[in-house]
Amino acid sequence: MKLLVIQVAALGYELWQKHASADFWKKLRTKNIRTVSPALTCPVQASFRTALPPEKHGMVANGFFDRKLCRTFFWEQSSALYEGKRIWEEFRSNGGSVGQICWQQSIGSDSDLIISPAPIHKHHGGMIQDFYSEPAGIYSSLCNKIGREFNLHSYWGPFTSIASTSWIASAASELLVSNGSTDMLMVYLPHLDYDLQKCGPDSPRMKKSFGLLEAEIERLFVSAKLAGYEVLLFGDYAITHAEQPIYPNRILSDAGYFTGRNVNGRLYPDLCTSKAFAMVDHQIAHIYLKDENDLEKVAGIFKNTSGVSRILTRKEMNHERCGDLIIEAAAGCWFAYPWWGKASEAPDYAGHVDIHNKPGFDPCELFMSLWPPMGISQDATRIRGTHGANCRPEHDVLCATTFALDEKVTSITDAASMVESML
Repeated sequence: MKLLVIQVAALGYELWQKHASADFWKKLRTKNIRTVSPALTCPVQASFRTALPPEKHGMVANGFFDRKLCRTFFWEQSSALYEGKRIWEEFRSNGGSVGQICWQQSIGSDSDLIISPAPIHKHHGGMIQDFYSEPAGIYSSLCNKIGREFNLHSYWGPFTSIASTSWIASAASELLVSNGSTDMLMVYLPHLDYDLQKCGPDSPRMKKSFGLLEAEIERLFVSAKLAGYEVLLFGDYAITHAEQPIYPNRILSDAGYFTGRNVNGRLYPDLCTSKAFAMVDHQIAHIYLKDENDLEKVAGIFKNTSGVSRILTRKEMNHERCGDLIIEAAAGCWFAYPWWGKASEAPDYAGHVDIHNKPGFDPCELFMSLWPPMGISQDATRIRGTHGANCRPEHDVLCATTFALDEKVTSITDAASMVESML
């Protein structure tokens, strides 16, 4: 069997029901399925590739905190970061081949074909755009055939657009029709997520954004049919309305748990001495404590914080990477990483796209600032869409296939198990 897997960022089932208009949807089997918790990119992708929940494979957010180094690591790309048997292991051992295009944590020996953004950050600022590719040279070959390089600025930051999804779909289509694809090809289409975070799921702009997405998906379906591939398409999470940012590290600082380090008037985090620190990621925050005896006191602080809907302990999620507490934001709320109070105290990276140095996810990077030039906004109230929680029906995602869809498939991990049995 040859299979194309299309993972569409933020393709919630309700959003699909509201905006789907292309004729090709009528030819597919469709249903709503549950996503994983937390409903974030890296946890979802690792769950699909292993058919395991996050507490089993270890991707408990888009980043993790190393307690020994006292450092956060966001958007790292090694495939060794998530644990568990891959759903294609037996398939590959029997001669099948697997490829991944723009999936997170894909670089390693898990796949036969890998195309993943891998820019070089220059020491004095700036970036050299580049991709990691396996086999070597496949990215350059695809750029030549498509007629353009991938622009990383369309993939994340204030200039995000349909161009990122279009390039990825073009690359995948080229591989499929030229017989250069693997037997199982996994493709990630990102741009819908950006528009939803910027504008919210109820924005009039979403109709146009969804229509652009449909055109790229249809192109992939046509190419897959020509090449003899079945298709499985699914969303990773649903984005819901956002209106209220919550600042866990400011709350911890005010309570005497979070410690800052003043460097030339800017306040940087001192994670080596902080008694508590919150690594935030949309609607989820992992809170790490120096002393477990502070657990009940810190939990009490957030129990009385407006906008926090649920508090879990590390024992409940049960993985060493988890915070000692995991807090979840209520509907309409999300967690922002800043700890400083005055704008003049912001670290230098706060006003720039810097996904690796910020100790928390920053959706404000989707917006430009008026000053400094080419900087990003620090106004968290501009965010209109968020995700991470998945306990409500409106968080279901779409699952669509060209083949019979088992009624027992009710979640993303079920879909992964189904694929494993089919390969």
